[in-house]
This record gives sequence, structure tokens and C-alpha cells, in this order.
Amino acid sequence: MSNLTDYAKNLLGRALCARLPTLPTAVWAGLGTGGTDAAGLTGEAAGSGYARQRATFTGTGMQRNAEAIRFTFTGAVGTLTHIGLYDAVSGGNPLTWSALTTPVTVAGPGVVTLTGNALSVTPE
Repeated sequence: MSNLTDYAKNLLGRALCARLPTLPTAVWAGLGTGGTDAAGLTGEAAGSGYARQRATFTGTGMQRNAEAIRFTFTGAVGTLTHIGLYDAVSGGNPLTWSALTTPVTVAGPGVVTLTGNALSVTPE
């Protein structure tokens, strides 16, 4: 994920200039149908048991998710094509977004899993 949102670009710019922004203390992953730098993830899934999931990262330079990220659904939500990171479990600020390597169709109850090390954040 190298697509930083406008919010994240501003946050990093202030940090580099010693303007002491409040940096996220945790991040949550979300699934949706698109994304832009201005909005981050768009078309985020809603209902059917969907909730953003806490993601923890490890690494130097490139960051990778340390553990599997599991989204549980109680019903259909359609085809999800993008992933995004936020600084809150709901609402909050979008940080980065990217297209999934393979879109996933949620046609009923089930779990969508991103394995450990499957998600990377590249500082470019």
C-alpha cells in the first residue's frame, strides 16, 4: 500500500517539520470497492456483520501485517476490491488505501482472511 491519503500526507509533512502532530496509536483495516487519495477507501462494506479489524505491523522500511486479519460476515455484501487503513475502528481518518490483488465476493456468511505478511505498507 503506497497510496497515502491527503490526510496522511499532511500528517507526515507536519511530523517531518517538527510540528508535533498526533500520530495514530493503532490502525484498523477496512474493505471496500474503491479508493482515492482524498477520501482513502471508498465504498466501505456496511452491515452483514462487517467491522474494521485491528491490524498490527512489523518491519523496518516496508511494514507488513504481523498477524492474519479476519473480516467476518453474516450475509452478502457484494464484491470487495480495495483495502484501506484508518486511525479508528469507525469514522476516524483514512491513512492509506490500495486495490486488493484479487477481488473477493462475499455472497453470504463467511470470513475473508488476509494472511500474515500479505499486506505491506511501503514508504515511497
